[in-house]
Amino acid sequence: MKNISITAFINTIFIISFVAILATFYLFVKWDKERYINYEKQRYTVLADSFLSGLQFYPTQKQLQSLYHYFKVAPVMSDKDRLDIINNAKLIYIKESSFGRVRIFATPTAKYIYVQNFGYHLMLKDLKPKKYNQEIALFLLGLISAVIAFLYVTIMKKLLPLKRLDRQVNEFAKGNLDVEIDCQGDDEIGKIAKSFQKAIISIKKLISSKNLFMRNMMHELKTPITKGRIVAESLEDVEDREILIRAFERMNEIITSLAQVEKITASDLALDLKEVRLSQILSRAKQLLLDRDEHISEEYEDFTLTADEKLMSIALKNLIDNGIKFSHDKRVHINADPKQIAIISHSAKLKHPLSYYTEPFSQGEKRNSGFGLGLYIVKSILDLHHFKLTYRYENGQSIFTIVL
Repeated sequence: MKNISITAFINTIFIISFVAILATFYLFVKWDKERYINYEKQRYTVLADSFLSGLQFYPTQKQLQSLYHYFKVAPVMSDKDRLDIINNAKLIYIKESSFGRVRIFATPTAKYIYVQNFGYHLMLKDLKPKKYNQEIALFLLGLISAVIAFLYVTIMKKLLPLKRLDRQVNEFAKGNLDVEIDCQGDDEIGKIAKSFQKAIISIKKLISSKNLFMRNMMHELKTPITKGRIVAESLEDVEDREILIRAFERMNEIITSLAQVEKITASDLALDLKEVRLSQILSRAKQLLLDRDEHISEEYEDFTLTADEKLMSIALKNLIDNGIKFSHDKRVHINADPKQIAIISHSAKLKHPLSYYTEPFSQGEKRNSGFGLGLYIVKSILDLHHFKLTYRYENGQSIFTIVL
């Protein structure tokens, strides 16, 4: 029950309640019917004994009237009616003794007692009022069912704003920052909707500020880095020149990575999915690596996958770059088939689980080890494609695998 939705929970409660009411009604009707049958059987037994024993003393008309009144019966005077009842009505009870015989007949509208004793042939109509227990129970069932239906409809209408809010929140989660949250009503759902609308406005402002800051920062840094690189090239001291050039190249790599992160994590990013061959993606990745073919070996039969060629090239480039950078022999081996792409290198085992390295700039150790943004970008790209990144260490080799 912990993971069931509110709507399903309410439906379950109402179904259980309605079934319980129907079961109660059925059991009551069954019990009442059995009880009434037993009651009638007892009544007709007493009535039969009274008339059979009384008629043997040849009662007067006044005494008979007294019996009629006491047992709430009335004589059927017409011979035709008596004959019709005997021939067509249903016999439901019969009692015979040395005093005579009593039979009970039932028609759709009434019950009749036929007494035969010492020349008496009395056909009596039962005047006892019909019991309405079943009709009352049926009325109560309809009334309770109507109340339950009214409560169900009322509750479900009350939950409609929550369903709309859920759809709108899902739209926002998919990246639609322009979704308008319906804030009608001052109940708890309305208050939640208003709070979420305020949160969306705040998030949009924060994202806008972040994007503006990132773009301005990258733009402002590009110029001094370019100028610094030019100045470094003019230095005569070879060692100092190489140190400065590597530093400026590293800064340029960081800015490029930040630009990639901003683009990949943008809410309005749409994948350009198409059928593309792995060889095309690898070729583009190598170009991004400045064609370091001598560091890469490959073993695969070319195949086609559905992906955004540009983004998948960036993901493979980052994995290959990390493999070369941290391998003992500055080499990586690529092994692939239609189910997975593996980037294998001889290197030290990662000290932490893979999830530790796919978070952006969380710990200083990651920045020092070079795992600051590369794997975060890889995982973000693979998540967009619904692919999966795994890591394992076997026989002195680090194996990063893209599960397609």
